Amino acid sequence: MKIGIFDSGLGGLFILKTLRQKLPKYDYLFLGDTKNLPYGNKSQEQIFRLTVKAIEYLFEQDCALVIVACNTASSQALRKIQQKWLPKSKFADRRVLGVIRPTVETVSSSKGIVGILGTNRTVDSRAYILEFKKINPRLKIVQQTAPLLAPMIEAGNLDKIDSVLGHYLAPLQKKGLNTLILGCTHYCVLDSKIKKIVGTKVKVISQDKLLPGKLKSYLGKHPEIESQLSKNGTMRLEVTKKGIWKVK
Repeated sequence: MKIGIFDSGLGGLFILKTLRQKLPKYDYLFLGDTKNLPYGNKSQEQIFRLTVKAIEYLFEQDCALVIVACNTASSQALRKIQQKWLPKSKFADRRVLGVIRPTVETVSSSKGIVGILGTNRTVDSRAYILEFKKINPRLKIVQQTAPLLAPMIEAGNLDKIDSVLGHYLAPLQKKGLNTLILGCTHYCVLDSKIKKIVGTKVKVISQDKLLPGKLKSYLGKHPEIESQLSKNGTMRLEVTKKGIWKVK
C-alpha cells in the first residue's frame, strides 16, 4: 500500500520531494486538485467535500495513509474527517494526517513572537492558534493573510511576486517576529525570498523541511500502518484538472 499526498494545487509537490529524499523506500501517490484551486477563498463546506473526495480517491488507489499537505484543508476539514467521517467510512482502518499539528510541535519550544503567513481560510480558522494553546499557551501568535501568493505561484508569476510578498510580510515584521511559519505548502518555493526580506534574526519554518522527520517518527510509533506500506520506491503524480474526478 502507498502513502498518499493531497494538496489543493501543486504546493504539495515540495512536500513529496523532501519525503522521497528522506524516506525513499516507500511508494507515493500525489493528487493535486488543480481543477478546484485555490481553496483559500472557498467555504468550509466546499473545502470539506473536496478534501473528502480526494481522500476517498487516494484510499481507493490503495493508499494506507494520506497526508493532507494543504494548510487550508487541514485547518477547515481535517478534524471533522478524522473524528466523524473516517470512523464511519469503509476506510476506518486507514489514517489521515495534516500539516498543522506537526508544524506546531516543531515550533512549540520557540520563544518570543511567532508569525503565521497563510491563506484567508487558514488564518480565519485560528487552527494554528488553537494548537499552540494546547502545547504552549505562553507563545504570542500573530497572523497575516496572503490571498494572492498561492494563485501567483500556481501561475508561475514568481518574477512579479516580490512586491506582493513584501506587502504581506510588512505587518508581521512590525510586530517583532522571532519565528515565521509559512502556513501554506505553496510558500516553500518562496523560502529564500522570504528569508531575504525578514532577515537572519527571524527563523523561517518551511513545512517541506520538517514533515519527513515527523512522518518517520509517526511510522515508528505506528507499526500497524508502517507494515502495510509497500517499499518499491515508486512515485505517481495525478491532478484533477484532467478530469480524474469532479465535484459540483
